[in-house]
Amino acid sequence: MSLPPPRATLKNRIADRIPGGANGRRLLWITLVDKAGTGLWAATAALYFTYVTDFTVAEVGILVALSAGIGVAGAPIGGLLADRFPLTRVLIVMQTLRGLASLALLTTDHYGLLLALASAAGFGDRAANVLTKLYAARIAGPDRVRYQAVNRTVANIGFAIGGIAAAAALGIGTTTAYRSLLIGNAVASLTAALLTLRCAEAPSATRVVHTSHAHAGPDGTPATDKPASPWRDRTYLAYTATETVLLLDDTIFKVGLPLWIVHATDAPPGLAPLLLVLNNVLVVALQIPLARFGATTPQARRLLLPLAALFAAGTLALSLSTPSTANGPWLAAAALTLAATALTLAEMLHAIASWELSIALTPTTAQGAYLGVHGLATSAQRGIGPLLITAVLAAGPAGWALLGAGLSATCLAQHRLIRRRLAEPALSVPNATVSHT
Repeated sequence: MSLPPPRATLKNRIADRIPGGANGRRLLWITLVDKAGTGLWAATAALYFTYVTDFTVAEVGILVALSAGIGVAGAPIGGLLADRFPLTRVLIVMQTLRGLASLALLTTDHYGLLLALASAAGFGDRAANVLTKLYAARIAGPDRVRYQAVNRTVANIGFAIGGIAAAAALGIGTTTAYRSLLIGNAVASLTAALLTLRCAEAPSATRVVHTSHAHAGPDGTPATDKPASPWRDRTYLAYTATETVLLLDDTIFKVGLPLWIVHATDAPPGLAPLLLVLNNVLVVALQIPLARFGATTPQARRLLLPLAALFAAGTLALSLSTPSTANGPWLAAAALTLAATALTLAEMLHAIASWELSIALTPTTAQGAYLGVHGLATSAQRGIGPLLITAVLAAGPAGWALLGAGLSATCLAQHRLIRRRLAEPALSVPNATVSHT
């Protein structure tokens, strides 16, 4: 009499539900380590340059702004390299560049050298972000949206771990504590590079063969063997421009909410960090379950409609949180909590739609270059967003109403923009048969 097969352990059952197999699980560990390092450094970089290198506030501002501007080039260049060289090797190079450049910041207090090193670290960071997304899309195949949801949840956990450690170090406030945060970020990047060495190479664009049809180029004409250029693809460039607008939820949470709470409402100032905690908790709890609503390209496009409604609801709640409509701290706090919840849901729905559409709109032979251009949306938002949100705050409740109308209109514009492209033969990985010969 044969014995029944042993029941799968909880660990194995969880592992089986992660798309991408062993490589998918390895990438999650890489994400956790990498984002923990980012959490250590992201909120303390300006403080490090202020207190450790003894620069003025103006000098620090210029250094951070210039290095961020130069680092923007990492996204398109990293994506372009991924179309020409093995993806994991390019990713390892960028992770190593980021780690070594971060460590080198400890060796000098010369302004020019610090600018060059910070720019190199930013370049590697932007490139690594795009390359990680591309690798995830290739190993997860048709389950890429669900995998990205898992990956984003892990990233939020990593940020939280790093942020808690950073808060503890900042409480100490010594030069050694600040240096330890920088070292921790650098070690995290180098550890991520070592972990990436264990990842198998994902199928490259040159090994993707379409069996059902020849895909169309950006202008609708039959594609040639030469990779398409995103810089000549007007639809994709317009899509990236709309993405820049829809990513403003990041600046709303980091800049708009804290300043609005303090200067325009009766809510206690301590509510601001609590709303950020609420944002993280909701993302960790709901990002994976919500991913099933954007598992296919048509579903991802349809998400743009409820996304428009959530943006409108969130900004309307912000406009109603002032003393004229929400008199007293409790009513103000309730309106702000409603706003934060709606905008967090909008953030998650946009992330799901963006993961799918940014890939589905690309030709398989130039996915890296296209995703590199798409990565510029995040960089542009980080540069333009604070100025725009500051103007919204200055306009008062009407500013939030106008912003909500603009965000909703952008959702509808993107919904219409990509309709024609999605009616063409699909251009993304899941509709391809991969040959490893």
